[in-house]
Amino acid sequence: MGSKGSLARQLLGWHLSLVFALLGCVTVYSVIQSNHNFVEDEGRSLLSVAESVAATPGVGESLADPVNHDPLPIFAESARSLSGADFVIIAQADRTVLTSPDPSQLRTALPIGDSTVTSGRSWVGEVDDSLVAHVPVMDEDGRMSGIVAAGKATPGFFEGITNRPADALALLGMALVLGVTGSLLLAWRVKRQTLGLEPREITGLVEHRDALLHGIKEGVVGLDQQHRITLVNDHAKELLALPDDCVGVAVDDLDVNGRLRDVLTGQTDGADQIVLRAGHVLVLNRMPVSRDGRRLGAVVTLRDRTELVTLREELATSSRTTDTLRAQAHEFSNRLHTIAGLIELGEYDEVRQYVDLVRREHEEWHDQVSARIGDTAVAALLIAKASLAAEQGTGLRLTDESSLGDTDERLSADLVTVVGNLVDNALDAVRGAPDAWVEVDVRDHDDAVTVVVRDSGPGVAPEIATEVFAHGFTTKAAEHGGQRGLGLALTRQACRRRGGRVELRNDGGAVFTAVLPYAPSAAMVSR
Repeated sequence: MGSKGSLARQLLGWHLSLVFALLGCVTVYSVIQSNHNFVEDEGRSLLSVAESVAATPGVGESLADPVNHDPLPIFAESARSLSGADFVIIAQADRTVLTSPDPSQLRTALPIGDSTVTSGRSWVGEVDDSLVAHVPVMDEDGRMSGIVAAGKATPGFFEGITNRPADALALLGMALVLGVTGSLLLAWRVKRQTLGLEPREITGLVEHRDALLHGIKEGVVGLDQQHRITLVNDHAKELLALPDDCVGVAVDDLDVNGRLRDVLTGQTDGADQIVLRAGHVLVLNRMPVSRDGRRLGAVVTLRDRTELVTLREELATSSRTTDTLRAQAHEFSNRLHTIAGLIELGEYDEVRQYVDLVRREHEEWHDQVSARIGDTAVAALLIAKASLAAEQGTGLRLTDESSLGDTDERLSADLVTVVGNLVDNALDAVRGAPDAWVEVDVRDHDDAVTVVVRDSGPGVAPEIATEVFAHGFTTKAAEHGGQRGLGLALTRQACRRRGGRVELRNDGGAVFTAVLPYAPSAAMVSR
């Protein structure tokens, strides 16, 4: 427990402070209201006493007698004792006091303050801390012959409360009971919502959470039930290319691709979901968060697998190159065996014709590719793919309209990625089919290069035409219901990175069309 006490004690202290402050305000208001009521009620009563004394015939007669004023104290004391007033004073018209409970006040001037009694009018007000009623005594000629003053001491500020201690204690007791009960209930509710943690413990957890979030190398994104980002560490911002003020923003309002949006919102579930974002290959895992059966949101962790995928693709490229060399070696071996057999049979004319046929076929494809494709890397790729296609009994051909000049290094690398993946995908789609073929069309336009790869296979089901790019499926994987690498997804990324696109349609087989602009689009690099 901290030096400042537990959360419950702090809440109780603050609540009681508010209760006492409220009680003080109510007390002050009650005292002011009590004093006001005292002036109103007692003022009327004192005025009635003074008027009654002033109207007594004996008072007027005694005031008219210049010598004998002895009956006046009897009238004054009788009225005081009957009314409960503190004093009843009778004075002459010149304010000389003739009767008073205080002997020292006799023959002195009656203090009247702001009273209007000297002008012949009755008055009620405060004079020297007393509430006083002044009433003039009129003779038969209508002249003022004297003054009657009835008064009562004004109660102190808290006298109204002390005069009713039971009510004050009841009010204070009720306030304390309500304050303590409310504080305990409030503290219990707050403790329940904070899982029984004290403020210093909550502060420590927040500090540790921030240190943990920003210290780990994996990206972490927290989402609430409305798919709004509640927390995100620096690594996740970098990998997902999120703005600095993304906390509190809904995923649907972020500039992210549909695949990433589906994984973050849970529309696509499962472990190790692959997402391409801002040139990175990311692996995402989404874990829902709930408590007491109530869904609170989700936490998404992400890892950068770009380097691993790049190495894997390089290994796959090496494997494909090996397969190509093996296919070429197998093809050359078969031809050598054919030549050797013809020589042993003495069919020298047939040997010469067969060698010329093989040379023409090789030179024809080599010349065809070299004449239409000026990019050395792309041309070498197509020549190598022809041997791989020939081994599986598939014809690989280049359209007569194909034309590509020399390109820069980056565009050449992207073209090799796109053409290689699309051709491999097409070869997989027609593998084992009779009279299968794959056709490649590469055209150089003013501002972009268009690559079209079509095959004689069964095509792709329309419902997964978009999914093959978003989820990294090949047509072979889609056919068998499995997942096969990132070939098409990387093709899509290469196109989008340059501000281009890749599309799929069916026309007697699958037709892939990729457009790669010469100048990369900066707006699409972060997609």
